[in-house]
Amino acid sequence: MDTSLNGRTALITGGSLGLGKAMASAFYAEGARVAIVARRAEPLEEAAQEIGATAGGEVAAFTCDVTNADDIANTHAAVVDRFGPVDILVNNAGQSATKPFAEITDEEWQDDIDLKLMAAVRMTRLVWPQMIEQRWGRIINLLNVFAKAPDARTAPTSVTRAAGMALTKVLAAEGAEHNVLVNAMLIGFIKSDQIRRMHERAGSNESLEDFMVKAGERLPMKRMGEAEECANLALFLASEASSYVTGCAINMDGGLSKVV
Repeated sequence: MDTSLNGRTALITGGSLGLGKAMASAFYAEGARVAIVARRAEPLEEAAQEIGATAGGEVAAFTCDVTNADDIANTHAAVVDRFGPVDILVNNAGQSATKPFAEITDEEWQDDIDLKLMAAVRMTRLVWPQMIEQRWGRIINLLNVFAKAPDARTAPTSVTRAAGMALTKVLAAEGAEHNVLVNAMLIGFIKSDQIRRMHERAGSNESLEDFMVKAGERLPMKRMGEAEECANLALFLASEASSYVTGCAINMDGGLSKVV
């Protein structure tokens, strides 16, 4: 199976920690030029140094607030100036929070839309023309399992992630004849920075490791997933190995979701 990314440029939002960092490492190891994008400079630089310490392609960090349209445009321009046109886009920026519907303000709704939907729309719109022209592109949208099967207290995340799934289908339909393939990964409980934040919000005296073990025991596979396991799927979708896969929303949840 050919998962080489030699000669390809990948841009990963939310690339400094957790799943984004794991995907960046996997792409870099396969020879890609990887632009990792996030809001905070310090963890970005640390991630770039850690990834770049091993053999692979190239990696560079770009600070960007993906809720800001001008920031997105400037960052895309900087990535193209450094590495050339983007061949692979991973829309990974986002965070999860739980709250009763009646308590969610208009501002919180808009913030979530800007972070999880409009950031992907804006970044995709910038890379799309070049992908169409060169007749090769890969776009991977990181969503979560609530996009298919929402639960109580999961708004606005469930709503914006469902919109991300619809966006994936629209883009896949438009890109297919141009060999621009667009897929979504629906994430369940994966060891990541979001899980660390969940542990902090819980205010428990137990360690993070014990927290993850107990949470994992409630899942069908009796464990949480590893970020590297998500990166393996992303690598497949980003490579030539996925040449006939588009418009899919793939559960990456160890059997958690009841919806296929």
